[in-house]
Amino acid sequence: MATPRDSRWQWLRQTLRTGGPGQCIFAITNACNANCAFCCFARDKLPRDRWAFVDPDGAKAAIDVLHRNFIRYLIVTGGEPLLHPQLDEIVAHAQKSGISVFVVTNGSRLGKRRCRELAAAGVTNVIVSIDAQTAQAHESNRQLPRVCERIRAANEIFRSVNVNVTASVTLSRLVTDFDALAGFLRELGFTCVTFSYPLTDLPSSFLGYANTPLVRFTTDELAARFEAVKRLRQHFPVVNPIAGLEEMQRLVRGEPQRFECLGGYRYFYLDWKLNVWRCHHWEQPIGSIFELDESKYVRDGCTRCMIDCFRDSSVMQHVAVSVADAVHDARDGHPWRATKRLVTRSNLESLGAAFQNRHWIRRI
Repeated sequence: MATPRDSRWQWLRQTLRTGGPGQCIFAITNACNANCAFCCFARDKLPRDRWAFVDPDGAKAAIDVLHRNFIRYLIVTGGEPLLHPQLDEIVAHAQKSGISVFVVTNGSRLGKRRCRELAAAGVTNVIVSIDAQTAQAHESNRQLPRVCERIRAANEIFRSVNVNVTASVTLSRLVTDFDALAGFLRELGFTCVTFSYPLTDLPSSFLGYANTPLVRFTTDELAARFEAVKRLRQHFPVVNPIAGLEEMQRLVRGEPQRFECLGGYRYFYLDWKLNVWRCHHWEQPIGSIFELDESKYVRDGCTRCMIDCFRDSSVMQHVAVSVADAVHDARDGHPWRATKRLVTRSNLESLGAAFQNRHWIRRI
């Protein structure tokens, strides 16, 4: 049974206590019908006899646990989540409890009827993977013939039913011309893009990586790619904030970073076995999702990886967490410590990052 929705007062009180609503990336299956060269979920790398699908009743119970932990954004992924036969049932349960649901997909199963079914189930945001600046290059990497036609048609349907759609582009060597990429995204019907950062290894159960030349870069090459994304923001809406991109440039150069990752504190990764992890880039899970409570949270200033959905979100939520920390300090009788937490350069940069993305944030 779905948990009750929050009142505005409950939302505000929780935000002041914890630093705002959290998010969970929920991989409901490891199965995928695409064959991407830079992903170990690819159908030629993970045979069908190893495919796994989360139990729908377990998934719904897990969502209730997430709700109790003030997780209000659920990013449903895989593998390819549209391969899960009970996806709509899982989505509907989350939506009824007041959790905003995103679905990440390769777009191959987005027929007109399926798009409307997802909207009816409660999907509010769809993130579609795009790999290159041409249909030929994208479909060749995915090995999904004519998938771009399906994506273009799906974007039209989603607009008509008020579902927000964002393109997700991995920073790989398949992207050689960012201006051409912007033109291709417009042609497909996208109005904004988020960039996934290249990953050659992940020690968790998540397989969205591959040690391939397509995503191997030198320090200078990778820093230049982040710079190209910053320039793209001038003429095409990019979700990744400038402060987040600059943080990634500091990371690859081995320079001190300014924003702790909130993975394990406000953000989590949940897999098809219902194990919860602080993020994709961790060797051991926190444990079963049914054991998750605030005593299991981890907040140790980690900045070890470049997983965009954790690092960029952490930049934008940094100021809210700082306010919550200051509230705790003030209540504990440390007003000077509370003031010092608020008056920082990182808080100004975090506010700026959220302001840059205000239109996208309002949509979600």
